[in-house]
Amino acid sequence: MAELGAHLTAAPAGEERPSVFEAVAQDSLMAAVKPALQHLVKVLAESNPARYGFLWHWFDEIYVLLDLLLQQHSLARCSASFSENFYSMKRIPMGDGRQRPLATAGLPKRQHWKSLLLLVLVPYLKGKLEKLVSSLREEDEYSIHPPSSSWKRFYRAFLAAYPYVNMTWEGWFLIQQLCYILGKAEHHSPMLKLAGVRLVRLTAEDIQALEKKWAETTSSQTHSFISRVQLALRKALAGIAFSLSTGLSVSVFFLQFLDWWYSSENQETIKSLTALPTPPPPVHLEQEPGSALLPSLRTVCPLCRKVRVNATALATSGFVFCYRCAHGYVKAHQRCPVTGYATELQHLVKLYSPES
Repeated sequence: MAELGAHLTAAPAGEERPSVFEAVAQDSLMAAVKPALQHLVKVLAESNPARYGFLWHWFDEIYVLLDLLLQQHSLARCSASFSENFYSMKRIPMGDGRQRPLATAGLPKRQHWKSLLLLVLVPYLKGKLEKLVSSLREEDEYSIHPPSSSWKRFYRAFLAAYPYVNMTWEGWFLIQQLCYILGKAEHHSPMLKLAGVRLVRLTAEDIQALEKKWAETTSSQTHSFISRVQLALRKALAGIAFSLSTGLSVSVFFLQFLDWWYSSENQETIKSLTALPTPPPPVHLEQEPGSALLPSLRTVCPLCRKVRVNATALATSGFVFCYRCAHGYVKAHQRCPVTGYATELQHLVKLYSPES
């Protein structure tokens, strides 16, 4: 059973407070899962853009929905997020230190929904903000927007302020962890304080209660048709969440390995091991609907049909365009204008000739 697992161990009464290593490890668990899943989706999208391209385009939204379902299931059953339960921890409301509710009791509604939103929504919004900053920096670097744009002053001020805002955010977490290490705080993360909960280790009573609850759910029966339909829907959602929980429990170490293997530190090694000769350009191209036709002159951009300015190649296909044309098209469609191969802004490669 994924909620219990062989990794759960009972904690003595005097050792309910998790160590900072356990707390930080469970935080990094989900942070390592997303990049690995993102790489798998990227491989699928590049292998078959027509069938799997939407997964890559809407990856953040699909992931946050699955994460929402997984965290809701875990909070409802175990009073903990998936990663906290994986490391044998649970959440309890702030207040009387003598209260020790069982993991099966669940959190009060206020703490439950605040925990769910902070677990799912904050990482999603932070990731979107980082992508926006990266896009604005690239546009500012290559002057994609006209100089007279009314937004230019605003987003330049935003880009200048973002590093300090991000430093303040990360410093807030660091100070909270230092206070936790020194015993001056009950939370290792500000998110727990905002949710009104704190982390403790699971006890033997918690494990027994979880086992009993799991046995009771399999033997529950209802008689009315509406109740049966509602129960079927709940079981279907619970089954999906349980499958995600089980799958992540089994594959989490594999996903962490993928995240390490495809990290920036190993990119040079991977390129040297997997580098292949550059293939020749295709002789006959199957034109997809909406794709650009190749001009007869090699110096003409296939998109604007004018002599290329600031020539830029797409690493996924090798075709060359104007930088502004390629940037705008790839940003809007996430594919090569000629071949239809899945393409991102990071695949744009500027070309410099001896004349320039």
